[in-house]
Amino acid sequence: MPSILHINASPRYANSDSLGLARHFIDSVQSAATETFELETLNLFDDDALPAFGRIAAAAKMAVFTGQEQTPEQVAAWEAAQAVFDQFASADAYVFNIPMWNSGIPYALKQWIDIVTQPGWSFGFHPEQGYSGLMEGKQAMAIHTSGVYAPGVPAAFGADFSSTYFADWLNFVGIQDATHIRFAPTVLNGDVDGSRQLAETQLSDAALLFARKLNGVRTLELISD
Repeated sequence: MPSILHINASPRYANSDSLGLARHFIDSVQSAATETFELETLNLFDDDALPAFGRIAAAAKMAVFTGQEQTPEQVAAWEAAQAVFDQFASADAYVFNIPMWNSGIPYALKQWIDIVTQPGWSFGFHPEQGYSGLMEGKQAMAIHTSGVYAPGVPAAFGADFSSTYFADWLNFVGIQDATHIRFAPTVLNGDVDGSRQLAETQLSDAALLFARKLNGVRTLELISD
């Protein structure tokens, strides 16, 4: 059965525009899909949603890549990080809802990215050819929201290092089949309901192709069986 991992990068829950749009998209995919799919949601701001990746985990990482033996404490830290990556790697498709924070992504999303983006896990490296993504064959929907910033506004109203960074990261790990939809601005907007409806329409349209590709994953599984 194909699976979707939904990464919720907002702590606002019922008050979150990005989360509401993500749920609209997932419902649209469910309506369009001819096969059922598994859905798992990771709320990045929930308590204990992510393990710390600090001194101990960094030492564990270096022990792996230098061929040294890990201490029991390092083993536990590395296994915790591996579990987060395994959840990421096991999904066939992803839905990300990403509110803009201070022109960038929320820190919890950056923490998740830093955990799963490890050599040999989500990317490889060749001394002559450089980096290569290892997450090929997957698709992603990224929903971006911002309160004041919107494309084309003067510099005094902000800049976008959020969607640009995230698009670059997706490409870095090999997820090239990605769609980005924006709802902005959510504050300085004379027709916020109209802008939301436009984003919902774009998401509903995108859900049709997203669902077809999920169904294609199921077909490939049956052929492989």
